[in-house]
Amino acid sequence: MSDAKENPPAPGRLTLLDKALRIFADVHGGESSTALLLTLNVFLLLTAYYILKVAREPLILSEGGAEIKAYSSVAQSILLVPATLGYSALASRVGRMALSTWVTIFFSGCLVVFWFLGSTGVPIGIPFFWWVGIFNVAAVAQFWSFAADIYSDEVGKRLFPIIGIGASVGAVAGAAIADRFIALGPYTLMLVAAALLGVCLALTFVVHRTNRNLQKKAGAEATKEEPIGGANGFALVFKDKYLLLFAAMIFVLNWVTKTGDYVFDVKILEAAKHAGVAPGAAAKLFIGAYKARYFEYVNVIGVVMQLFFVSRIIKHLGMRAALLAMPLASLSGYGATFAYPVLGVLFYARVGESSLDYSLSNTTRNALWLVTARDVKYKAKQVIDSFFQRFGDAMSAGLVFFGTQIVSLGTRGFIFINLVLSLVWVVVAFLLARTYYQREKELPTEASNGVEEKAGAK
Repeated sequence: MSDAKENPPAPGRLTLLDKALRIFADVHGGESSTALLLTLNVFLLLTAYYILKVAREPLILSEGGAEIKAYSSVAQSILLVPATLGYSALASRVGRMALSTWVTIFFSGCLVVFWFLGSTGVPIGIPFFWWVGIFNVAAVAQFWSFAADIYSDEVGKRLFPIIGIGASVGAVAGAAIADRFIALGPYTLMLVAAALLGVCLALTFVVHRTNRNLQKKAGAEATKEEPIGGANGFALVFKDKYLLLFAAMIFVLNWVTKTGDYVFDVKILEAAKHAGVAPGAAAKLFIGAYKARYFEYVNVIGVVMQLFFVSRIIKHLGMRAALLAMPLASLSGYGATFAYPVLGVLFYARVGESSLDYSLSNTTRNALWLVTARDVKYKAKQVIDSFFQRFGDAMSAGLVFFGTQIVSLGTRGFIFINLVLSLVWVVVAFLLARTYYQREKELPTEASNGVEEKAGAK
């Protein structure tokens, strides 16, 4: 099976839509339609996820409690092993469109089952919480696999910042929609999300057909819809230095961010206590207001970064700078917090880290898959974006348990550990960037249409 890219024809004349999008990224002639369809697709996908994220909270907290929620990442990591192996097995037997279809139908069907069980009084809080965590990483990873499959490295690096706008805005929209309609109950929100997934699948087919039509218009032979084939995702990761570094970075990233979330929550609780806020409704109001301000800062800065800075950083400073931005921000943020362990310093450190995570870092991580082969994009990405991500979450949960139940680390101890982990993160990101540039140099070019193509990393 060939891993040649399904690129659109060579850049043509800029349309009005192309010119409008050049405000946000370096769009060439004829590229705007597919990019906007993908942007809408990921917008709806993230909207669905954040609707489900809001729906899961009252279920898990009322049925399982805060402790079960905190340690659920361990169970998710275990469940993701057979889930990713099953995904790899399916990908070896069907083409990418059949893969997208069956996976989307499966997730939509699960939502209908959860809706039915929950509506009839069956307690679903814990399994639904596990399911949402798996759905989030698996469905989003599959979307970006598809996007990386239809774009070359050069085109993808230019257009992924635009597609990332859909993800950033979708997260905000999903939370806002869920907040407005949560009164209808979490089970109704499940049906809304299932319907959105159906629209996402339809858009995937439209993008697939549009891309094929562009190929035919350019006189190129359309890539056949063949099974993806290859080894399973775990085998692909463990035999490739590039993928191992990628997995290590995702693992450390999530370990740091989840531990940072824990420390942030502890400092907010301490602040409420020091402010003399009485336990109960008043404390919930204090915590809610503080968290609302935090998410407002993160969302606004993240969207602005995605709109106006991400494409320019990748274009002018390169992938190395884009990869190192978040770990360096974490390193400096936790360094400042270790020196001055007060909530105000931690607040701005977490805002900087999270806003970069949701914008520049997210786009850059997805662009790293542009230099890989098709089987790697679909199978190895599922393993790295799901198992290694949740494994990092699980390590954070284990650290919290160790630091609170076995020894008394205190918040400053957790901050110091995050400081050390952030330094490791910087080193891994640097090595990954270097390996990425080596991999990029190995990409063959297609002289016939002037567009860079690749057969993928071997």
